[in-house]
Amino acid sequence: MKQQSNRNRLWVYGCLLVAWTLVFGWQVGEHVHVQEMARAALIERAKDISTTVGIVLRAQRRFGGVISRERVESALADLIKPGDLNGLALLNATGSVVVSSGSLTNFAGSFGSTPSVRWGSSSVVVMNLVDLGTNVTQDIESSAPPIVLSREERFRSGETNRMGRHPMPMPFHAPPEHGAGPWLDALHEPGNRMPPPFSRPPWMSPEAYKAILQKEGVHSFVVVMSTRDTRSASRIDLRLRIFIVFLATIAVIGIGLSWRSLCRSAELQLRLVRASELTAHAKEMNLAAAGLAHETRNPLNIIRGLAQMITKGADLSPEIRERSRAIVDEADKVAAQLNEFINYSRPREVNRTPVALLETVKGVVQALGYDVEEKRVLMKIQGDPIVVEADEQLLRQTLFNLLINAVQAVAVGGSVDVVIGKIGATQGFVEIRDDGPGVPDEHRADVFKPYFTTRSGGVGLGLAVVQQIVLAHGWDIVCLPNEPQGAIFRISHMALMGRR
Repeated sequence: MKQQSNRNRLWVYGCLLVAWTLVFGWQVGEHVHVQEMARAALIERAKDISTTVGIVLRAQRRFGGVISRERVESALADLIKPGDLNGLALLNATGSVVVSSGSLTNFAGSFGSTPSVRWGSSSVVVMNLVDLGTNVTQDIESSAPPIVLSREERFRSGETNRMGRHPMPMPFHAPPEHGAGPWLDALHEPGNRMPPPFSRPPWMSPEAYKAILQKEGVHSFVVVMSTRDTRSASRIDLRLRIFIVFLATIAVIGIGLSWRSLCRSAELQLRLVRASELTAHAKEMNLAAAGLAHETRNPLNIIRGLAQMITKGADLSPEIRERSRAIVDEADKVAAQLNEFINYSRPREVNRTPVALLETVKGVVQALGYDVEEKRVLMKIQGDPIVVEADEQLLRQTLFNLLINAVQAVAVGGSVDVVIGKIGATQGFVEIRDDGPGVPDEHRADVFKPYFTTRSGGVGLGLAVVQQIVLAHGWDIVCLPNEPQGAIFRISHMALMGRR
């Protein structure tokens, strides 16, 4: 039965552990998913910014593929918002910065030739390549990268201004074989009036265009964004997940403790049922034993009476007379043991009444007058005249057993003291002190057990009866050493009822 209960307990604990593990794993997975979603949203934000940059580049486009550096720098500066968008940069094919604005992480030459994302402790760097179909040129498959030039660089390259101070080295109607660029081909097609948005300007030679494209051509976007909001959302979600795991842990522990308490309660109830069965059986055995002891006294009294009659015969030999007296003595011992056994096995029903403790002690001492005088015991009674709530007859029996034990324990001319007192305002106590040999330390816990005695000829039921009566009243009794020698039997927690 116990093994089955242990197996059931282990099975329940295992299920609770599995449930907690599933909840923990679920929360970890959800937190990772939230982090991934936050990062994906940040990447989408970077793509939206790159689309905005593409619109800016188209809006700032001048004739051909040339874009004003001053206007691009101003437009990029307007997009920068520290804490959200920390920096923007346009790179050439070699990874060098063409135009930048805001705070940039050291990224040059570290991304390679493919779009990439690099996460830092407080920011994320996203690079998109212009010539790989990003937002800037997604509608023009054959466009060349845009070129960002300052005013001085545009003048040096031969671009004409609005006043015409720099004539174009190649007219719009120049044939394609003169190297005017692919945009002139588009002009000859029906319905086309403008060249492609990003192409070689007509005033540049192919060699010059190739050289400046290598240095000033926009090949990549770099967007540096703050991860503050992402980290804040991650922390909030982490706290939520920790709280959920904490609640799950509390729930699992609570269920485990409840299950353990339930198992213990079931075991306790089973033990109580068994104990009640054993108690009922013990009561039946006690009644049977008490009845047997009571019925044994009758033939024992007859045997004792016959032995006494024999001793009174005039013509008896001394040997028969001595043996008859021995029969009487042994019958008296057996009768005394039977009386104590019957007294011990009798149920204790307490009828509580106000009892004057000091007068009761004096009455018991007076009843022991013959024993006290025979051993010349010095008996002292001291204390307050307190009134306790007790069954007077049972209290007299308790005091009688304790006092007779003390008188029998002391030597001739010894002393026995009875001390009565109060503990606080609601409880009283009584102590029986003697100067006899005392009770050894190892036997103090056993003196109240049935049939345990340290005195030769003793039955060992007197103190067991005392403890039975004391516990029936709800009192406490202990055996203590008396200094310099002897023993103290102390009855405490006696409820007070007033004075007489």
